[in-house]
Amino acid sequence: MKITYAFRRSAFYPFDDHGGPGNELPPPEIRRVWLPALHARGFEGVEVGVQPRGTSDASIRDLGKELADAGVPAAVIRGGGGFVSPRAAQSSRERVERAIHQAHAIGCNLVNMTVSTPASDPSGPGANGVGERISQGGSRYASEADFEITAHHMREVGKIAAGLGVSIAIEMHQHSLADNSWSTLHLLDLIDLPNVGCNPDLGNLYWCYEEPEESVERCIVALAPRATYWHCKQLIRVHVPEVQKAYYIKVPLPEGDMDYRFAVAAMFGAGYTGAMAIEGVREGDQMYRDGNSAEYCRQLFRDLGH
Repeated sequence: MKITYAFRRSAFYPFDDHGGPGNELPPPEIRRVWLPALHARGFEGVEVGVQPRGTSDASIRDLGKELADAGVPAAVIRGGGGFVSPRAAQSSRERVERAIHQAHAIGCNLVNMTVSTPASDPSGPGANGVGERISQGGSRYASEADFEITAHHMREVGKIAAGLGVSIAIEMHQHSLADNSWSTLHLLDLIDLPNVGCNPDLGNLYWCYEEPEESVERCIVALAPRATYWHCKQLIRVHVPEVQKAYYIKVPLPEGDMDYRFAVAAMFGAGYTGAMAIEGVREGDQMYRDGNSAEYCRQLFRDLGH
C-alpha cells in the first residue's frame, strides 16, 4: 500500500484559506512550499478534487506534472454524486464524467465518488449532519428502485471509465445508499463491473448515525476484497443520549476509537495494494498531526510484515 494524502486543510502561511472548504489545492505560489512539505512527511501521492468545467486537458496534465515533480503525484480525482434525486442526477452525472476524463488526463486513472443524495427535507432531522438517529438519503430508508436507478447510471459511467482505463471507487458515505457494508456490496453487485469498486471509509460508517450500524471490524472484512481506494480518518465519539446525538472529534489515526491495526491487516489479507489515503485533520498543524498519522501507518506496515 502507498500512503497518500486526502487533505482536509489547505491553510498554509501566508494562505489562510478563508473561503474554505479545505480540501481543494492551495494556489500555485503556496503549493511550491506545501507540496514538498507533504513529500518530506512521507506522503506518496495526493487527492485532487475535480477541476472546474472547461478546464483543458493540457492544464490537467500540467497540474499532474507539478504534483509528480514535487514527489506527490495525483493519486485520485474526487468528484461525483448521487442519482436518485432527479434534481441532482444530471449534475452528478456531468461531474463524474468530468472526473473520469480528468483522471485519465492527469494519469492516476482512478476516480473516488459518493452517491450521496441531497436532503429531501433540508430543515428536518438528519439533513446534513452526522451522529443523529436519522440520515436522510441513507440505505435504511431506500427502496430497491433507488438502488437500481443508481446502478443503471453507475454502469453507464463505469463503461465510459473502462474505455479510458479508469477505475471508480464508490465511497461508503453518510446520506448515501452506500453507507454500510451490506448496502455497498448490494450496489456493487447490481453494477457488476470489474472497474467499479468501493472506498471503505470506516469513519463515515462510524459517525453516520447516533449508534453505528455495524462494527468497523465486520465492515472492513466485508468490503476489503472490493476496495479500489481507501480513505482513513480517525474519530473520538462523544455520545449524549439525552439529546439522541453523538458528536465526533477528528484526531490522528493512532489516537481514536477505530482499530486501524485490525483494518490494515484486513486490507492486506484481502490483497489490497492501492492507496491508504489519510483523510487529514481540519484544525491545527496538519503537517504535525497528519505526519504522525503517516508515520503510524508506516509502523503498522512494518509490524504486519509489509
